[in-house]
Amino acid sequence: MKFTRQQWQWIFYDWANSGYGILVVTAVLPVYFKAVTDHAGVSAANSTALWGYANSFGTLVISLLAPLLGALADYPYAKKRWLNLFTWLGIILTIGLALVPTKYWQLLLIVYIGSIIGYSGGNLFYDSFLTDVADNRQMDRVSSTGYGMGYLGGVVVFIIFLVAELSKGFDGLLSSYGVARFSFILAAVWWIIFAWPLLKNGHQRYSVSSVANPFVDSLRRLRRTMHHINQYKQLTWFLVAYFFYIDGVDTIFTMATVIGKDLGIQTMMLMVVLLVVQLIAVPFSILYGWLANRFSTRRIIMLGIIVYFFICLYALRLETLTDFWILAILVGTSQGGLQALSRSYFGRLVPKNDSSEFFGFYNILGKFSAILGPFIVGIVTQWTGKSTVGAASLSILFALGLVMFIFASAIKDK
Repeated sequence: MKFTRQQWQWIFYDWANSGYGILVVTAVLPVYFKAVTDHAGVSAANSTALWGYANSFGTLVISLLAPLLGALADYPYAKKRWLNLFTWLGIILTIGLALVPTKYWQLLLIVYIGSIIGYSGGNLFYDSFLTDVADNRQMDRVSSTGYGMGYLGGVVVFIIFLVAELSKGFDGLLSSYGVARFSFILAAVWWIIFAWPLLKNGHQRYSVSSVANPFVDSLRRLRRTMHHINQYKQLTWFLVAYFFYIDGVDTIFTMATVIGKDLGIQTMMLMVVLLVVQLIAVPFSILYGWLANRFSTRRIIMLGIIVYFFICLYALRLETLTDFWILAILVGTSQGGLQALSRSYFGRLVPKNDSSEFFGFYNILGKFSAILGPFIVGIVTQWTGKSTVGAASLSILFALGLVMFIFASAIKDK
């Protein structure tokens, strides 16, 4: 399948914000935060819990606003404007992470929360653009290629960071904290360069009719959608399933590094593990799209959920570096593919003219799950004193998600 120019621009937005995903959310900022909080006398268990709480709180604002923002973006030419607004917010605050003095770790969390709002809001409008750049037959391949290219972009930007780390800050030019700050600047610059084509040229093919007051009309449309939501039974039950299983996916992604630190794994080894996970995710994300075309999107989504269920159970036996490697490789095989196919599966269910509004509901459930998951891990970790038990507690979410998805896929809307 050949991709159009617009599809490549859409795909490369995933490449663009991959620097934020790997360097800020997963690899560097969690370790950096653990280091500065340790220096401030905060215990390992409490800093892990605080990181989980910050991720939960950081997604709360965008979660509450997502349906309304999505509805506002469905008017002609609005989707690109909203995409630009939140992308630039995320970029500017990512740069801000590099400017916060190390002794102000509380302020660091606040700036991080703001950057999450920009990153998550940008992804809301990016996701909804899928219906504008691909038809139903193309969605699985375009969406999975987007995730694959995102992971590949993450590998490239991560290697640049590793060069800085292994060269001890480019032969002493940067301190250890300076290397971390460099990574935040790198993530922001990477985001700017590769998101620019979509930010500049994104074309909204579907929209609702223009109105004099989009804000008031959006509220009316949201109320109407909620009132008639029973007309979209399959879509609604899919969102319930998605709420549960994507909770676990997002939480494992955001908490993996701090759990590794709690196991005593050295920072550089964590970096290598994360790099390998990114490399594995590139072909497997694309493979998921190919398998969906061959065996159906429904079956391959179920496969991904089951893999994650066993990942959570395996977390109970995490003791050694080898155990962590096995878990990380399993995550790499399914993380991108499950998210990509969920996005394209939902994209086929939504009314195209109201795609951003419905992707607002998609994102609000995804983001609310990102509030619940880290909170569960934080509570269980503090209660037991073991972050591995906290990770294992996520298995119930994947079990519920699988049951709900089987139920949703059996429903036929009238």
